[in-house]
Amino acid sequence: MTAPAWDHENPYVASFKVQDADIDAFGHVNNAVYVRWINDGAWEHSKSLGLDFEKYRELDSGVIVVRHEIDYKSSAMPGETALVATWISANDGRVRLSRRFQICDEATGRTLVRAHTNFAVIALTSGRPRRMPQEFIEGYPVMWPAD
Repeated sequence: MTAPAWDHENPYVASFKVQDADIDAFGHVNNAVYVRWINDGAWEHSKSLGLDFEKYRELDSGVIVVRHEIDYKSSAMPGETALVATWISANDGRVRLSRRFQICDEATGRTLVRAHTNFAVIALTSGRPRRMPQEFIEGYPVMWPAD
């Protein structure tokens, strides 16, 4: 096993085993699966920071995706395990925050995907943009150099 060379230090890392349903007609993980892993990795990280959906409901605040940018570098194959690393790369303390992602194959360390996602804060009860609560300002600290 070769450890990935992470793009930045101290990532939060989630692990996802490639499932049969993840494989497309080309014999590798379908591109849409990486979006799911990005989403699931972000949620795991948020939960580790104490910002699970229950906390979102309590604060009547959540973050929604505004934009995904994904660069596919290599394909995950059947039987592999993907490591999804994430970092908070920007938090304006108002309504926007961003994450960086790097997905690597656990066995070889090769980078499969790099991604950048921008989020906006909304009120859960209305779905409208809102100023982020203090818990988001403190709970989503920037871990990556400025975007």
